[in-house]
Amino acid sequence: MIILTMSCQKTFVNGTTKATKAASGWWITFTQDGTDVFKIGTKFLNTYNTSANDDSIWVDDLLNTWQFKCKAAINYQNLTFSTTNSANEYYPITVNIAKGKIMTKAGTSKSGVKTDSIYMEVNFSDDPSNTYVISGTARTGFIEDDY
Repeated sequence: MIILTMSCQKTFVNGTTKATKAASGWWITFTQDGTDVFKIGTKFLNTYNTSANDDSIWVDDLLNTWQFKCKAAINYQNLTFSTTNSANEYYPITVNIAKGKIMTKAGTSKSGVKTDSIYMEVNFSDDPSNTYVISGTARTGFIEDDY
């Protein structure tokens, strides 16, 4: 009896995704012309990898602002992202994201800790004539930085 065995070297490391530098929880404001649209102050938003672990991320406001969750194409080299007419997972509209950017260590938390920051311009098909700015800083994990 002859038994052949072969080994394959894994190129994937458990616990990692392509979106590691882009995936975070964000304390954001939702504004138009510098004014808080909903008068709700700072809210939480997530960016995270898709199950395909490819060149897309989820942008998910966790029902905190416009109630949107959509996929956006991302360039992992320069941490820019955008999408056009992406399906919203929470209710039947489409979402456009332009000028999406994650900036490493460009933000400051409530307690003064340097952290990443995020910026994007968003437009929704149920309000097509308006563009909104979502911007904020990455969650540090320190209680004193939570809103």
